[in-house]
Amino acid sequence: MTDSEPGRARSFGRRPAAYHEHRPGYPAAAIRWVLDVGTREPRHVLDLAAGTGKLTEGLLGLGFEVTSVEPDDGMRGVLAERFPAARAMAGTAEAIPLPDASVDAVLVGQAFHWFDLVAALTEIARVLRPGGALGVLWNGEDPDVDWVTELMAASSTSASPGFQGGLELPPHEGFGPVEGALFRHALPRTVESTVGYLSTHSRLLMVDAAERAEVLDRVRAYLRARPETAGGEFDLPLVTNARRLRRR
Repeated sequence: MTDSEPGRARSFGRRPAAYHEHRPGYPAAAIRWVLDVGTREPRHVLDLAAGTGKLTEGLLGLGFEVTSVEPDDGMRGVLAERFPAARAMAGTAEAIPLPDASVDAVLVGQAFHWFDLVAALTEIARVLRPGGALGVLWNGEDPDVDWVTELMAASSTSASPGFQGGLELPPHEGFGPVEGALFRHALPRTVESTVGYLSTHSRLLMVDAAERAEVLDRVRAYLRARPETAGGEFDLPLVTNARRLRRR
């Protein structure tokens, strides 16, 4: 991480309820793909850096036994309240509070870029059973849709843009080669719920209240002027960028 990244990574815990309300979940097809369901049948899955449980929710819905590890108390509290079927634990990617070879798969949603990658991959390899999957998922706005690209420009701030979705996983002796896939889906939105969604992004959490208000007013004006978004509820096009690799 750069010097500014720890603060950016912790910024999401300032508004955990809003994060859970406005952030999208992950398509079942993407979860099944990273777990290689059909070829292998994992049972116990670790949701690492689980936040408020957006990925935990999808895993529970598919019938897996889930342990959710999250360092932020506020976000973990939302997860534990909403998803009592998961075992919620305090911990980090670099110090996972689980025994060796204790899970069939480790999934990471929207957080892998915050990790100390060498230390995290070593820890993930430690808790994975041989042959187990590491799956990394990232939801982002669809860059191939013109009005979405313009919306992202309208919501830019003086804070650096942060992670741009390029999920590069370094080689590690504990894992085989990386595979990748993309999954398109959508988040039902209105003008105001889009403002709520964007308000949970670090580039808006990291600026002062005056700039945040100015940017969000600009977003409202843009959405009210676009035919795709001016008429009430609309779909915000998203892409889930997925990576998977196997424990040797």
